[in-house]
Amino acid sequence: MTQRGAAWESDAISEETIRRESPQGGVADVVEPVVRSGQRVRTLVEVKSRAARLAAGLVSLGVGPGDRYALVMRNETAFLEASLAAAAIGAVPVPANWHWGGSDLGHLLRDSGSKVVIVHSDLVAAVEAQAPEGLIIVEAEVPEEVAEAYHLEEVTLTGKYVSLETLVARHEPVAAVTDAPPLGVIYTSGTTGLPKGVLRNRVPAGELPKLLQASMGMLKLNPGGNALLPAPLYHAAPNSNAMFAAALGMNITIMPKFDAEEFLCLVQEHRIQSVQMVPTMFTRMLRLPQEVRESYDVSSLQAIVHAAAPCSPETKQAVIDWFGPIVYEYYGGSEVGPYVFCDSAEALAHPGAVGKPAYGSDVRILDIVTGEPLPAGTPGVIYGRGIDGWPDFTYIGNHAKRREIERDGYITVGDIGYLDEDGFLYLTDRVSDMVISGGVNIYPAEIEACLSRLEGVADVAVFGIPDEDFGESLAAHVELLPGAQVTVDDVRDFVATNLARYKVPRVVVFDEALPRDDSGKLFKRRLKELYHKPA
Repeated sequence: MTQRGAAWESDAISEETIRRESPQGGVADVVEPVVRSGQRVRTLVEVKSRAARLAAGLVSLGVGPGDRYALVMRNETAFLEASLAAAAIGAVPVPANWHWGGSDLGHLLRDSGSKVVIVHSDLVAAVEAQAPEGLIIVEAEVPEEVAEAYHLEEVTLTGKYVSLETLVARHEPVAAVTDAPPLGVIYTSGTTGLPKGVLRNRVPAGELPKLLQASMGMLKLNPGGNALLPAPLYHAAPNSNAMFAAALGMNITIMPKFDAEEFLCLVQEHRIQSVQMVPTMFTRMLRLPQEVRESYDVSSLQAIVHAAAPCSPETKQAVIDWFGPIVYEYYGGSEVGPYVFCDSAEALAHPGAVGKPAYGSDVRILDIVTGEPLPAGTPGVIYGRGIDGWPDFTYIGNHAKRREIERDGYITVGDIGYLDEDGFLYLTDRVSDMVISGGVNIYPAEIEACLSRLEGVADVAVFGIPDEDFGESLAAHVELLPGAQVTVDDVRDFVATNLARYKVPRVVVFDEALPRDDSGKLFKRRLKELYHKPA
């Protein structure tokens, strides 16, 4: 057996024997865990060796302990390698949403203070247009599976910058300086304003075993298991999932882009056991024809974990009916990590709940004005304390904002919700989305949930717009299912029938598609901008 163990793994994990079950139920020969992306397969040892070589290359470009470097890349093996390189030199990776471009990308590159950016060659022009002076660009080749997934043709290196492969080939692996999996700077999605960079402290060596243990329980990751990564690795939840999976020595399969049937195919082919998803993926899979869904063997799945966006009780019930009671949910934030957790039985017993505190975490509901604790059933601002061992954080360049969102060690990411009598947490809306119309507080999420039940509605966004008489009034942007015939009056009448009349949207617009990112988060900011006249 090839020698295992990288310096960013804990001793207990790096020495653990990785075994894979044979089709007959016994134990097959000892094998190395691998990383798959498309048809490419590398052992995890090779991936970590390449990461250590890339780390040496980054050092040659001036990146050292505490320095940051950005990643503008789609899902593939090199993304994982570029992220893991940070641990070998004590640097900090900054994954960027490659969809951004424009001012959001420019803000991330400047605000993060990144010395280097590693970018897929077809995205180089977008980076060049926003790169601050002195930023060093490293090109990464676009692999075949990424080009195919995104319909890219004849993508080649520009040749203007050093390539990632050149850096790997030129350097010997560096000796690591930390044994913790890298938790990079994650920029918030910027759904209501400019993205904020969440800079997390390093995990102390003494806290790492406890953090890994909690992660194994909450993320359902096990050493030697088979994990599938279908969500964008630039997002906090799938990024953390990938880093811990690598640290635990798991077999990792990366999807360049989510496709519902391809997901089922990969589960069957690689006997996937654990996967982290978002509710929009559930919706797409549930829309597959019944005969397609039933044609794949998904019995290997032991855990489907979801987070990042709300999941309706109806959707969760349908997924549990399909896959069995292996569906888990957690809630938290980039800032504080996961801190409430819910299994299938709890979800069915408490429809709509996102979980209750676990692994040393805690949650409080405070009055939005007074900051006083609120009783069960009363909505207020959600404040959470992370699981044991989760590192503290600050916002890059905005320590005041960090202090502003904390009360007695509890952090809020701006969500509104309530606890039931059993301690389960329910989300009702975001503080920034609350509409005050004629002095009345209105929570758009309630109206969105209502309209999602209207036949023919695929997606909906409700938000406040300027109103001379009432300060704000409600607008609803609606995306319909193909062929659906829904009118403005249908929308208004449905809300009036099910909710109070003051919650009926004054403006109703039908859009071809609502602006959501790959994790399902809605960019209401883009819709609101349509109603604000330039100064």
